[in-house]
Amino acid sequence: MSARKPVYAVGLITCLFFLWGFALNLNPILIPHLKKACQLTDAQSALIDSASYVAYFLLALPAGLFMKRYGYKGGILLGLLLFAAGALLFYPAAAARSYGFFLAALFIIASGLTFLETAANPYITVLGNPAGAAQRINFAQSFNGLAATLAPLLGGAFILSGRTLSATEEAAMPAGELTAYLDQEAAAVQVPYLVIGAVVLLVALLLWRTRLPEIEAAETTGRAGSLLHEKNLWLGVAAQFFYVGAQVCVSSFFIRFAGRVAGLDEKLAAYYLSGALLGFMAGRFLGTLLLRYVPAARLLAFYSLANVVLIGLAVLLPGMFSVYALIGVEFFMSIMFPTIFSLSIRGLGANTKQGSSFVIMAIVGGAVFPLLMGWLSDATSIQTAYVVPGFCFGAVLLFALRNLKAHPAAVPELAVAH
Repeated sequence: MSARKPVYAVGLITCLFFLWGFALNLNPILIPHLKKACQLTDAQSALIDSASYVAYFLLALPAGLFMKRYGYKGGILLGLLLFAAGALLFYPAAAARSYGFFLAALFIIASGLTFLETAANPYITVLGNPAGAAQRINFAQSFNGLAATLAPLLGGAFILSGRTLSATEEAAMPAGELTAYLDQEAAAVQVPYLVIGAVVLLVALLLWRTRLPEIEAAETTGRAGSLLHEKNLWLGVAAQFFYVGAQVCVSSFFIRFAGRVAGLDEKLAAYYLSGALLGFMAGRFLGTLLLRYVPAARLLAFYSLANVVLIGLAVLLPGMFSVYALIGVEFFMSIMFPTIFSLSIRGLGANTKQGSSFVIMAIVGGAVFPLLMGWLSDATSIQTAYVVPGFCFGAVLLFALRNLKAHPAAVPELAVAH
């Protein structure tokens, strides 16, 4: 392979990190928006995350099998087509104002993202010099972080109306006027998701016409055998389950948290979320640098402990102080997914692809913990409900400490963006 081809391939695959980052980080906008348009409780609105993240659990292994037969490029193309189909289905879902239809469309989008992540994550780590794998993937992560910053900013501007009716106001509104208001709210997602679908189809077309190198030989070295005895892999799967649950809880409930605890309207809260995710992106860039000098497990342990403390402050402090604490949580989440991933699959050799699929399946934590948090929010308060991600960060801390004890000076072999 020529020196220029890996650079071009890395650039093209990096675009995919931006696309799935943008799609997933629109969920914090969709949750308060569809809560209004479809008149949902907190627990019901959390199904938006469940529909997205349960797809990772159901399709990660099928995606790995598909790639084994059709290659990385085939997996990426199928992922893009599913992504586009789900985005285009938002138009009829909004026209019908059917929450079930929206959830089905989100599941299809997430199915496509599962194929993209399962293919692109390990693919980019083996494109080029193995010594630069961690830096290469963290560079790609930065674009994932850029998408995370832009998604709530653009979603807040083009989807959220800034108008939220109380239960009393809805009850006092004439039926026809209320229906018109709800229909207008639902329709706000139609044009943005048509644009997303068109962009994804364009990327699929460009990728279909581009020759990408296959790298099967790069994964055939190392030990083979059953993964059942790889204790650290399964502990890593558990840690990833808790981390993704925490990440989704923190971001998805941020807008409602800022509204109820600090009195911010939804548009202003969306801008604060965008700023928080800008900190997440900055953390990715800083993490790329720090991982060259600091053992991965040590950095993960420090960041996990910082988030346990910050979540405690968010639960206990009043007003904007609690919002600022959550903004800090976003920064310290930045390196967690890739670092947990890399520590989990370290040394798997020929089993790396299969092990990667199990870690990707752990993303189902994003379907489980928001439901628990939504139920707790309905039963108590949104501020109290943030103890859920605090507990999850504690679990990540335990995994980091175990790896720090086992490999005190280890640097990650691979990393994956989310």
